[in-house]
Amino acid sequence: MAEDMPDADVIGAHMMARLDALAAHSEPGEGLTRRFASAEHRAASALILGWMSDAGMAAHMDAVGNCVGRYEGLEPGLPALIMGSHQDSVRNGGRYDGMLGIVTPIACVAALNKRTERLPFAIEVLAFGDEEGVRFQSSLLGSRALAGAFDFEALERVDEDGITMRGAMQGFGLDPEAIGGLARKPEHVLAFVEVHIEQGPVLEAEGLALGVVTGISGADRLEVTLGGMAGHAGTVPMGQRSDALAAAAECILAVEAQAAAGDNTVGTVGMIAARPGAVNVIPGWVSFSVDLRSPDDAVRQGLVDNLRREFTAICARRGVTVEIENSHEGEAAACAPWLIEQISAAVAEEGITPRRLPSGAGHDGMAMDAITDIGMLFVRCQGGISHNPDEAITAADAGTAARALLRFIRAFQPPGETST
Repeated sequence: MAEDMPDADVIGAHMMARLDALAAHSEPGEGLTRRFASAEHRAASALILGWMSDAGMAAHMDAVGNCVGRYEGLEPGLPALIMGSHQDSVRNGGRYDGMLGIVTPIACVAALNKRTERLPFAIEVLAFGDEEGVRFQSSLLGSRALAGAFDFEALERVDEDGITMRGAMQGFGLDPEAIGGLARKPEHVLAFVEVHIEQGPVLEAEGLALGVVTGISGADRLEVTLGGMAGHAGTVPMGQRSDALAAAAECILAVEAQAAAGDNTVGTVGMIAARPGAVNVIPGWVSFSVDLRSPDDAVRQGLVDNLRREFTAICARRGVTVEIENSHEGEAAACAPWLIEQISAAVAEEGITPRRLPSGAGHDGMAMDAITDIGMLFVRCQGGISHNPDEAITAADAGTAARALLRFIRAFQPPGETST
């Protein structure tokens, strides 16, 4: 079907324009910041739903804030191949993380619809409202709801302004009580496939526009709170202090050391806050985050257990209390071999060697893996930079990804089925 394939430069430029339009809906500041159930979320969703409709899909926003577009197959109600990614961002992030995985399948469905081409299965495109978990420190909200694994206790979590998730959702016009009804039945889903920037340097180093993902590393997120004793910086002797920030510093170095000693494990402390926050006052309270990842769940759990013990020992020695809450735990998710093969074939048809590689970053597939097989297509990014305003891809690579995905869709066969 080479003659039916869109030109990579043309479709790539079209997709980049849409990515730029989405990036305009951001909180003030450098890069892209778009949090769940915010005004920016609403504005971006309006664009996405419009694009879905223009591509021939029936589009709506569901009870958890996902944009859902459905393109029926040869007859209504057929099981669906689901594709998509997230439309929220980290603070001061880039414009391609997540968003590329939304505009790419929309472009593919538009190409099918232009030719009135229907397939022996339905297609659904999802723009998940929250994957990063920035506002409420609870990740994968949208995909967990579809997988029937939404954490309803998280509805009582509060953001930095004291607003509960439940309150934010209701203010946004969503219905928290209806989230349970979003769970998909496995027999109605054929697979979940996501296009995403690599967020690493491998593809660029090897001169490859695309890569085929073999699996997603598991991840834990901890919220650690230390309680010491605030005191005058000039009058409390060093040996008599319960300095929460000094204890936190030692704990943070323990994260670095423990993660560096593991096999393919990584650990990051990305957030820290200290009170009372005065130059001449010993910090009496500190909170910090810990992000731990490994492709091996047993190794990752061992790292979590080791750090819990080490934090406890450090704080006991320093006369500081410690509370550790696990705000997120995601198991490693392997991509299905049959999807890896079909995605690899589509990449090869674009004249690209199908480079297979794991994803150290978490994705919505980690949740969707509970109800269906998952696959991923990586697109190289400049310098491997992501979660950063300097995140960059080329229009040519975006267009090539769309062509490869369209090839995959047209040739898609669930396991056990043969071509006729």
